[in-house]
Amino acid sequence: MNCVPATLSRVVALSSAVLATALLGVIQAPAASAHGTVITPETRNYGCLQRWGYNEPSESQDPMCYRTFHENSNAIGAWKAVYANNTGDNYKQVIPDGQICSAGGQGETNYRPLDRPGPWKMTDIGSDFTVDIYDEARHGADWLEVYVTKQGFNPEYQLIGWDDLELVKKTGSYAYQPHYVTDVSTSGYSGRHVVVTVWKASHMDQKYFLCSDVNFG
Repeated sequence: MNCVPATLSRVVALSSAVLATALLGVIQAPAASAHGTVITPETRNYGCLQRWGYNEPSESQDPMCYRTFHENSNAIGAWKAVYANNTGDNYKQVIPDGQICSAGGQGETNYRPLDRPGPWKMTDIGSDFTVDIYDEARHGADWLEVYVTKQGFNPEYQLIGWDDLELVKKTGSYAYQPHYVTDVSTSGYSGRHVVVTVWKASHMDQKYFLCSDVNFG
């Protein structure tokens, strides 16, 4: 009769347990972290990630990313999860003025640093521009709403409220896919502005509030 030594049996059992745990982590991890954001024009935290990765940003070169990193580095690292659940049709009543870029303090971490006025790095755009949302989870989109801050509003010194925004585009639905792209045509804007994109995901009542700093040339 063949007998497996007790020590070997314990090693096999331990290896199986480690493998099962690893596989479980692989299966569960995407569900916890896979969402999306506007990559063109890039949002505040996605821009920080593109320029600095997960490292400390330079205070002199990128002061807003530096402040965000030191207040809550996860606001940069968790760039895909600036959302609020169960806001209903009247989401402007749920997401307070001054907290639009942080989804009203909801989402998967403290995104409040993204609400802070200041000299955020800008993307140069023209009156006609493209919004590209990258959706790693492929949630689908019931619609996108694209807003621009009003001419004369100064996001370097003012918190953004709903009355400071003008709706310039609302789309129809998108299938479950990695990118939701829409072309936007505007007029009358110049200088520094913030493009605020609201994305209504299709898989549940989950809305993303995505702030991109731009310079209309």
